[in-house]
Formats: sequence, structure tokens, C-alpha cells
Amino acid sequence: MVDPRLNSVHLEAPRREDFRRAREAILDARGMQTLAGENLDRGWRSADPFTLVENLPSRVPTSLRCWLVDKEYVYPLRTGLNTIGRAPDNDVVVQDSFVSRRHCAIVVHTGDGFELHDIASKNGTYLNGRRLEGPTKLHPGDEIRVCDRQLVFMSREAAQQHPGHQHTLTE
Repeated sequence: MVDPRLNSVHLEAPRREDFRRAREAILDARGMQTLAGENLDRGWRSADPFTLVENLPSRVPTSLRCWLVDKEYVYPLRTGLNTIGRAPDNDVVVQDSFVSRRHCAIVVHTGDGFELHDIASKNGTYLNGRRLEGPTKLHPGDEIRVCDRQLVFMSREAAQQHPGHQHTLTE
């Protein structure tokens, strides 16, 4: 089953083939448990009207398991596929003409683990200053750079272990 957020009709060959290979890797990475968790989480968007909240420590919803932050906003991530790019139907929209429509994706697994995937973006995705060469595990505090936009990956587990951190959850 192809996720509609991962269409490639807008791309020309050979980039379309690179995108399709990346898409297959992302969809395969989810696994059965994560796919099941993603299907259960589908109502998340309609139940929570916020796709982002202002970046204030007191504004990070306590129900979040993991999220991205930049200087202005907190971007909630949900179980399964979370897309990042310029297109308005991404989970995290980055309004920059140098960002690809579908730039990268984060897979949040049902159990432990988070992965960052580049989706054959034109300008690349960087993790902690290094260009992604393939799917890479994410850890709390990792810095993801998409063109000029810097995003920091955070998780509830890390926030609870480091209560003085600026992106912590409030109880």
C-alpha cells in the first residue's frame, strides 16, 4: 500500500526512480507493529487540531512521545510515517523554495526507535552536520538540517531524564 504523501508523479527521471527506491525503503522500515500503530493513530490529526505549537516549554503537550523543535515551533510526531517538506500536506511543512516537496521522513516505531530517511531530496538532508547516506537512527538531541532550516529531535523519555533541558515536557 503506497502512502499518498509519498507520490512521485511530479518528478522527472532519473530522480523519480531514486524517490521510488527511497519510498520503498521507508515503507518497508515501518514493520508490522509500527504499521498497526500508525493505523490506530490515524484519528490523532482530527482529535488534536494542532500540527505545531509555539516553542515554549510550557506549551509542549504532555501526551507527545516525540517531536521536532526549531526556534519558533514544536512539531508533534506520531507513530509511523512523518513527512517533512515544502508541500502543504506534509506533517512538517518547511516553507523554503530550496526544500523539496517531499524532502525527508521520520519513522516513529511502535516500540523503541526512530529513523530519519532522505526521500531523494535535491539538496540533501543532514543529521548532526553530516549528509544522510541512507536510513539513520535518531536519538534525542539530534539536529536535522533541511536546507537552511534546523530542527532538533526530542522525545519524552529524554525530556524526563533531563528535566532542565529547554524543550522538556511539563507535568
